[in-house]
Amino acid sequence: MMQLNLPVIELKIKKLNGKDYVYDSLRQQFVRLTPEEYVRQQFVSFLTEHKAYPSSRLANEITIDLGNVRKRCDTVLYDNYLQPLMIIEYKSPFTGISQKTFDQIARYNLVLQVPWLIVSNGIQHFCCRIDPEKNEYVFINEIPEHGKLITKN
Repeated sequence: MMQLNLPVIELKIKKLNGKDYVYDSLRQQFVRLTPEEYVRQQFVSFLTEHKAYPSSRLANEITIDLGNVRKRCDTVLYDNYLQPLMIIEYKSPFTGISQKTFDQIARYNLVLQVPWLIVSNGIQHFCCRIDPEKNEYVFINEIPEHGKLITKN
């Protein structure tokens, strides 16, 4: 896999029927190792190991109903009351982050109503907080540490 703009971690990988699988500690199972999954595993490790996000409050592949369509949020961070606090959307390192990506995560947020959004392809990371008073996205230069997240809208 390619070098990302994240601290390097060693992944637990196994081969099954000629395909690579990586252990996802949040789901506690091996999942197919795709470029997007590689970014997810690296990013979740970055959040837990370097930004003090509790792994017990993170969940991967959270299903939501968006109108009549079922969608999956890549990762959701929950607060101490198990209310969604942040949605994280991953793309492959070979995929640029575009307005379409932000539109996707914004649609997910119509359902979850979180104050924080992150989009990452492992190379570029965008983090924003939703300012409810101005009804706008405020982009943050750095991914905040867990203890510094503003939890009230």
